[in-house]
Amino acid sequence: MMEQKVQAYFELKQQQKQIEQQLSVLRDEIVAYCEQQGVYEAEVGSYKVKTVLQHRKEYDDQKLYASLPDPEIWRLLSKVDSHKLKSLIKLNILSEEQISPACTVKQVTLLQVEKV
Repeated sequence: MMEQKVQAYFELKQQQKQIEQQLSVLRDEIVAYCEQQGVYEAEVGSYKVKTVLQHRKEYDDQKLYASLPDPEIWRLLSKVDSHKLKSLIKLNILSEEQISPACTVKQVTLLQVEKV
C-alpha cells in the first residue's frame, strides 16, 4: 500500500517537472510575442494576455554582511530574506542606504492569462 503511494508521488512529481518545463517554454514564447508586438495586453482568440513588469531586489550575502553596522544584526537575518530586511528597515534598525551596495534590482515579467 505505501509503495503504491510512494510510486504515485514519484510519478506525479515527474509529471510536475515536465509540465513546469512546458509552461516555462510557453510563457517565454508568449512574453516574446507581446514584446515583439510592443504591447502589455492583448486578446488572442478567446483569451486575454497581460504582462506585468516587476522589479525584485536580490542581495549578495557577503556585501550585505559588510554593509551592516553591527554584526549582531546578521544573527537576526541568518540568511538573506527580503521580508526580514524590509522589517528591519521599517523598525529603523537598518536603512536602505546601508544595504544598497548589496542590492541589485532584477526586472521580472509576470504573465497572466484569462479566458474572456
